[in-house]
Amino acid sequence: MNLKYKFNVPPQKKIRLIINSDAKNEADDQFAIVHAVLTPLFQIEGIIAAHYGTERDLDSMEKSYREIKHVLDLMTCDDIPVVRGATRGLTDEQTAEMSEGSSLIIKEALKDDPRPLFVVFLGPITDLASAYLQNPDISGRLTAIWIGGGAWPHGADEFNLSNDIHAVNVVFKANLELWQVPKPAYSGIRVSIAELQHKVQPYGEIGNYLFQQLVELNEKLTSGRWPFGESWSMGDSPAISLLLDAHRFDYQMRPAPLVTNDMNYIHYQQERQIRVYDYIDARYTLEDMYAKLAINFPNE
Repeated sequence: MNLKYKFNVPPQKKIRLIINSDAKNEADDQFAIVHAVLTPLFQIEGIIAAHYGTERDLDSMEKSYREIKHVLDLMTCDDIPVVRGATRGLTDEQTAEMSEGSSLIIKEALKDDPRPLFVVFLGPITDLASAYLQNPDISGRLTAIWIGGGAWPHGADEFNLSNDIHAVNVVFKANLELWQVPKPAYSGIRVSIAELQHKVQPYGEIGNYLFQQLVELNEKLTSGRWPFGESWSMGDSPAISLLLDAHRFDYQMRPAPLVTNDMNYIHYQQERQIRVYDYIDARYTLEDMYAKLAINFPNE
């Protein structure tokens, strides 16, 4: 895709990126994917379609796959590979759910390339756990960012975690560099729907689609407290903005816990440390996305 910036990113600053997205689960993954595609810092090696459990859709991964392809088509972006991830969560902590997605992670992690590799997970972390179980040699060769998990220190019910607790335990125990963005941090990326109409919808077919698909979901989900009717949380977008600015004062290194079946944290060790974010700058995250949409899809 030909990006329209009046600046260049020095080649030695660029990073390799794989995106893992349960894109059809909700309405915010699409914004994060578009943000990533419009970011010149990234060399996107592929996008993996993730499942979002089987409670609503037995073919949730396939629905995510089609949604990712549709978003890229609207951007006329045909140079990013899209592959299928696991169709379900792990059955235990020893057995991988191998897929094109986990194979892509292994291939890119083991590639002889001096640029760092980041893999961002906007839903369950099944494909990373599967890649590690299949080939532990990926340890030390990538950094994973996971949007998921309940508040520290006790844990809590959280959607992305609920779709594969086994996978989270595999990754929490593994020798993999992990940045966790738990629910209290990611839910702080709040935006009004009026703001999205003003700053997203006018910019190209993709801007209109991002806005309309969110509005349609907002009107469809009428039972329960969420959504609130006129606001949304762009909870997946921190996975992109943290790669632009790591918020180095906004996280703590914490010992990885064991996650119980009811999604509580059991603290049992001190050696295996992960980076846990307490805060994400919503202004920085959202304004960068708005600017990139306006520059690359000007309202004519």
